[in-house]
Amino acid sequence: MAAGNKPNEICLTRVYDAPIQTVWDAWTDADQVAQWWGPRGFTLTTHSKDLRPGGNWDYTMHGPDGVDYANKTLYHEVEDCRKLVYDHGGNDDRPPLFRVTVLFAESDGKTTMEMTMSLPTAEEAEAARKFVKDVGGNATWDRLAEYLNETEKGNHSFVINRCFNAPIDLMFEMWTDADHLSKWLAPVGFEMEVLRGDFREGGNCFFRMSNHAAVTFHGQFEYPEISRPCRIVYAQRFCDEDGNTARHPAMPVFPEALLTTVVFASEDSQTTR
Repeated sequence: MAAGNKPNEICLTRVYDAPIQTVWDAWTDADQVAQWWGPRGFTLTTHSKDLRPGGNWDYTMHGPDGVDYANKTLYHEVEDCRKLVYDHGGNDDRPPLFRVTVLFAESDGKTTMEMTMSLPTAEEAEAARKFVKDVGGNATWDRLAEYLNETEKGNHSFVINRCFNAPIDLMFEMWTDADHLSKWLAPVGFEMEVLRGDFREGGNCFFRMSNHAAVTFHGQFEYPEISRPCRIVYAQRFCDEDGNTARHPAMPVFPEALLTTVVFASEDSQTTR
């Protein structure tokens, strides 16, 4: 989550490939919100939901460790398909943690969601930012993207958003320069060597990864789309040493190909991927 314009604010922006009514319904319908709300591994039970100014959303989040977290959201503003303002994180025994403003806007069939979380002090905002990161709270908005992809398009996807303290051009280079890519892409314990790198539309990257023990494998990225500095699309395949399509070395049921879309966007001085 990026810092807001004020030191006591936390802001984030997401663009979803779905019309605004669909995104709004996913937020406001109790059955739909239960499919994506919360960090990965959490589930949700709604006890009541009164979507109007002065109304409450009373729900319990169930952690993967079996711990339950009671929440009661108080709505201050509700403008259909445009705006929500509410207090978050409180219940009958404790005051809310912060005020949330969510704005929705549609362009070309896609919906931009802009969220601002306002806390009493800059110190509390920093503590909240760290807490959200530690518990995986940012994955909530990734889960929403996955839910929309599945319900709107029938696509099963896995979405990850990350913010890096680096300009967008540098982030693009990290993904399209062989020397950079080989230093961070491999799993922990593995090293990567780019054997052939043609980072352009219609090009491909052929590489080898090894843990210098029992496991060595080859792979290839094929790039149907590269748009500097904001978008990279590639199909990933496992290969043999001659570049022929092969299966995952340890998981025979792993898909033969994965299509990955990487989108870069600037947030203040950071880059979201």
